Amino acid sequence: MRDVNDNGSAAADQRATAEAIERGGIGLTVTDLLARVAGPAELAERPRDLGGLAAAIAAVAGRHVPAGRLAPDADFFDAGGTSVSAVELVSALEAELGVSVDLDEVFADARPVALARRRLGSAEAATVAPEPAAPTALQASPTAAPSLLSTPPDSTARPEDLTQILADLALADRLPFTASPDPLPPRRILLTGATGFLGSHMLLDLLRHSDAHVTCLVRAADEEAATARLGEALRGYALPWSSEVRRRITVLPGDIRDPHLGLSDDLWNTLAHELDSVVSVAAAVDFLRGYQSLRGSNVLGALTLAELAATGRPKPLHHISSIAVFNEVGIPSMGEDDPLAHIDRLVAGYDQTKWAAEVALRRARDHGLVVTALRPGGIGGHTKTGAYNAQDLSSGLISAFGRFRTVPAFRQLNAAPVDWVSRVAVAAICEPDAWGFDYNLTGVSNTLDDVVRDMALGGMHVRVQDWDEWRTDALARLEADPVPELGFLTRVLQSPTALKLCEATLKGPAATADRTAALVEALGLTPAARYDARAQLKTFERLANDGLARLPHKDDQPYLWFTETTEGSVGPVEATPDTPCSMSLTLSIAGMHQLVTDRRIDVRGEVTCPALHPAPLTVERGDIWIRPEEGIPHRHGLRHQLLRYRLELTDLDGGRWWLEGHKYARARRDLWRQTRALTVELGREGEPASLAGEVVVPADSYVRDQIDGIKVDPRLTSQEKRAAKLTWLAWFGLEMGRGLLGPFARATADLLDLRRTQTPTEHHR
Repeated sequence: MRDVNDNGSAAADQRATAEAIERGGIGLTVTDLLARVAGPAELAERPRDLGGLAAAIAAVAGRHVPAGRLAPDADFFDAGGTSVSAVELVSALEAELGVSVDLDEVFADARPVALARRRLGSAEAATVAPEPAAPTALQASPTAAPSLLSTPPDSTARPEDLTQILADLALADRLPFTASPDPLPPRRILLTGATGFLGSHMLLDLLRHSDAHVTCLVRAADEEAATARLGEALRGYALPWSSEVRRRITVLPGDIRDPHLGLSDDLWNTLAHELDSVVSVAAAVDFLRGYQSLRGSNVLGALTLAELAATGRPKPLHHISSIAVFNEVGIPSMGEDDPLAHIDRLVAGYDQTKWAAEVALRRARDHGLVVTALRPGGIGGHTKTGAYNAQDLSSGLISAFGRFRTVPAFRQLNAAPVDWVSRVAVAAICEPDAWGFDYNLTGVSNTLDDVVRDMALGGMHVRVQDWDEWRTDALARLEADPVPELGFLTRVLQSPTALKLCEATLKGPAATADRTAALVEALGLTPAARYDARAQLKTFERLANDGLARLPHKDDQPYLWFTETTEGSVGPVEATPDTPCSMSLTLSIAGMHQLVTDRRIDVRGEVTCPALHPAPLTVERGDIWIRPEEGIPHRHGLRHQLLRYRLELTDLDGGRWWLEGHKYARARRDLWRQTRALTVELGREGEPASLAGEVVVPADSYVRDQIDGIKVDPRLTSQEKRAAKLTWLAWFGLEMGRGLLGPFARATADLLDLRRTQTPTEHHR
């Protein structure tokens, strides 16, 4: 066995490897990992008493956390352990101590003393709730009842967790009593969680939409490290980290899991008397860990911030809760003032801790504390920058939907983009009339039909499966073709506890948010809108760039296609066209996403031009851009670009050629011909054009081929096919209309331009 004192660098390397695996940097599955860490080892003498076994487990677990050591009553994950190192720990305990521990047991309660109690089957372990480590009066838990709670047969929570939850709720009764805060917009704010996805966006929104100075509590060893960590987080989410941002913030190293946030008494008292608002965003978001493992951050941390808000100068507490407080399977409604879930029917530790924190803070209201509960649902990527949370369950599910082209049957997805959630949350924080209420920041939910239709319009036809079938299929695909970036989703789909959370999320009703909608309207903010394909566009592009999703490709089955034939003549450049030239093309799109982002159509087919080559040339690659450069006219004239063709051609002998074509709009009456006539230039690859001329789509084939002849992916339903055709025709017609109108608008502007050169008659008037 390695000496714990000699493993500092090894622990650091181990931590880096684990984090890389969790981020998807190393393609190891759980099976691979167990195979690597489970090797022959000399079995140590296993202690038989609780204290000795807890100490032995702690010694093994210490090698898998950054500090290289772990106290028997300390949480493995709070000490820096990861889900990957938890797998290593399970294997090491079996190999070195002969202690067989299920991985889910580690996630449920990762303290060595709890693992020892379960292994020994102690009666005491099943009846006595563990004492919290925090030594303050507020966080010292009362002694739990010496018997199991009476739970109904359909209870899904562990009895020991319910006992601990009741003990934690009682801690709210120890909070100081306080008066009402002054109803003024905050000027000095303490913000936790500023390095997280939502918290970082809220920090910038607080700076943009208020005059407040924000103190950011960041977990780090010192101020320099905390500042560096905050800057790295903001840049990672495509947010500015400028001198102006740094001027208006104070970065404070601390930890919400520690008594008084890990601050000195003097600093704690200074904050208590100088702050006028506390914003609680920080939380441990892990759907695999149990209540005991998450309570330090999510429950005790929230109560510590409530203590700060109630101490000294009265100030409101704005708490980021979660729609997870309703995550009971079968709950009938999720309104802002509806009853929360029954705590004994919440199985995931994350859901339980968010429920316990919100209920405890409701008790704090009885002490005079003004508490605002802000409940996001799934937090989607930013609609403008595409920034997303890679470890968010919503991102993982959306990535899997697009990659596997399957979706599980669900009722509603309560999700909204981070920019909208952040803006509304900050508005509630800065508006005194909004304080003290509960808000559902869930936007407009997506139904199953919404998601299927959005993906179909994006060229990603998906098949609907029931939940168990989808989960089995997704795991099989991830095992056959591992996606390192989706490793966390694999672990979620393999966890019985996390599956309950997923089931409740997918089968729950739509959240309602009447109070939030009224606040948004009163403050003139952007109303909630469905987080649809257009809103997700930038995020989906970033997901694809990062390997989490796959966008439609031109080599895929086309989403929509039609044929185009042209006939005309070409000749040497600057000469009269006198040689026939024709094209027989197939124009297609992989999805509407392609049109929205690039305004581009894919092209395949043949070009027949005897003056260039005696045999037809094959289009190896072809692109058509619709209104390139927004239809800006050439040389400031009245010819506006409608379409630009670029074709790469090959002959049977491997010779390479090119064709460049343009359709122009002019301020003339022949609009019908303008949409069909194409000015072309042709030449050999690497050489200038040798031929030029014009080809035209015959009038009798235009409607037949490009309107009536549109084909759509056969996997779509009849209704979806009709929607695809109508969407394409409406979009293309609008673009052509804008292009044809441009020259007329410019000509009219020139006629009405009062700065035009005066005629001699006008000059002498």
